[in-house]
Amino acid sequence: MDARVTSRNDVLIVGAGPVGAVCALALQQQGIAARVLEAQPADARADTRTLALSHGSRLILDRLGVWDQLEGVTPITRIHISQRGALGVARLTAEEVKVPALGYVLPYATLTTVLQQALADAGIAVEYGVAVEHVESDASGATLQTATGRNLTAPLVVVADGGRGESAPEPKISRDYAQMAVVCEVQTELPHANQAYERFTPEGPAALLPKGDRYALVWTASNADAERIVALPDDAFLAALYQHFGGRQGRFTAASPRKTFPLRLAYVGSEAADRVVRIGNAAQTLHPVAGQGFNIGLRDAWELATLCGDTAADEIGSAAMLRAYASGRRVDVLGGVGFTEFLLRTFGNDIAPLRHARGLGLLAMEMFPPLKTFVAQRMMFGARG
Repeated sequence: MDARVTSRNDVLIVGAGPVGAVCALALQQQGIAARVLEAQPADARADTRTLALSHGSRLILDRLGVWDQLEGVTPITRIHISQRGALGVARLTAEEVKVPALGYVLPYATLTTVLQQALADAGIAVEYGVAVEHVESDASGATLQTATGRNLTAPLVVVADGGRGESAPEPKISRDYAQMAVVCEVQTELPHANQAYERFTPEGPAALLPKGDRYALVWTASNADAERIVALPDDAFLAALYQHFGGRQGRFTAASPRKTFPLRLAYVGSEAADRVVRIGNAAQTLHPVAGQGFNIGLRDAWELATLCGDTAADEIGSAAMLRAYASGRRVDVLGGVGFTEFLLRTFGNDIAPLRHARGLGLLAMEMFPPLKTFVAQRMMFGARG
């Protein structure tokens, strides 16, 4: 079938990134036809970001039959949580919560390549280089207009474009952190042994994620400090990182070129207009601390597809169905937003009484296994555990 011929009964998905691709594959498993429109060309430059997938996200990809196709995945079997300049440490292990790994680290490009191939193997039509300019909808259906003037209609339009679209609504909750994430890969004297680190400092958190035989670094800093850090020559950068992070992994011996990403909170919400729903970063963009945002987006895609499968064919995209979706996602998404904000606000200052209270909290989590399990389950599966 010509990919440009679209049935009025197909669900239209705007965005062929991981969240849109997972939604399309999950819909097909439910027996629902989907078509995907992607503004970027098929041969667009590969995204160089690193992803941290939760165990829950691995289960989603496994159910879609794509997990075993992924190469270069590094499991996280232990997470070390601490704060700089104060006592208190907590350690989470996969063994304690009886899972093979707490999370997995891999290149974003690896996941997108495998998902693109899965879409092709499944016969799901994807049109690349097609920008969506406008979506109009009412109770009877949605009409999508592309930049070339084509009009496509569908019972449901799923916006999974990462919030890049021109028609993105104003967020209900927003916060400019005035920070950037400095990201690169670093080599350490000691092997990582599949342990990740989350290190809280008054300037912002720093995370080391095991990736291959190196670490992926996410170093949060103010905008001015981030620009200064990125401009440092390698030797000075490695020395500054050692001073900032500490010596738990020995010296930092090498670093790849650094990049920065601005950090912000933008929560649009799952509430949908007639026949239109937003998922993934198009619905919520979170700070990277604790790695919640991307994994919430995959759960958006999975739960929307599951709900579509449980809905009568002529009710897919209806107001009742979308209200049920919004209600079902609210606890998970707002729980992720709240957890992220709690960590940033609690660990983001250097007031002595609060610093000591944080240390006691980390110590309590270390000494009380049920609390560690509670935290680990919510990191792996979301606010509903």
